[in-house]
Amino acid sequence: MGRLWTGLTFFLIGLLALPVVAYLYFLLGNPPVATSDRPFPFEAQVVRVPLGARIKREAPATVPLAVTPEVLAAGATVYRDQCASCHGLQGHPSEFAKTMFPGAPQLWVKHKNSAVVGVSDDPAGETYWKVKNGIRLTGMPAYQSLLSEDQMWQVAILLANADKELPAGVVETVSRPFGN
Repeated sequence: MGRLWTGLTFFLIGLLALPVVAYLYFLLGNPPVATSDRPFPFEAQVVRVPLGARIKREAPATVPLAVTPEVLAAGATVYRDQCASCHGLQGHPSEFAKTMFPGAPQLWVKHKNSAVVGVSDDPAGETYWKVKNGIRLTGMPAYQSLLSEDQMWQVAILLANADKELPAGVVETVSRPFGN
């Protein structure tokens, strides 16, 4: 009976010590917090796994705007002004994105061994949700208080069509390097 109590006592002390050790680990600044630090194991899954389920549940299924040259042009202007510094321009990937953790996806680059460009394989409603709400632990901000509903949809529609032929003015807007 005495051995049982001794074992139980050590088990309880261990359970109590675990949060104290974890607290000290964080308090002393040991976890990876710089973008150049190696990530925790499974760190990306902390957001990726529930993100897919949340988007599936909340992303709008219907797109309220038609795919027109005007909508694509408006989306290109918003994209260039709000998104390109992290997600790049057509033919001009973002250098800034390389310093982020995780790195921002380049939305005008084809996927390896695929004709898919950026997020053109995602429904526009999914991209709209990401633009509106942002994504925690990725650097992707929420634009719901910065852009109008139409502007968020215009960008989502543009990116859903990034792998298709776009009007010349749209291509010029999303491919002209900054400073030109």
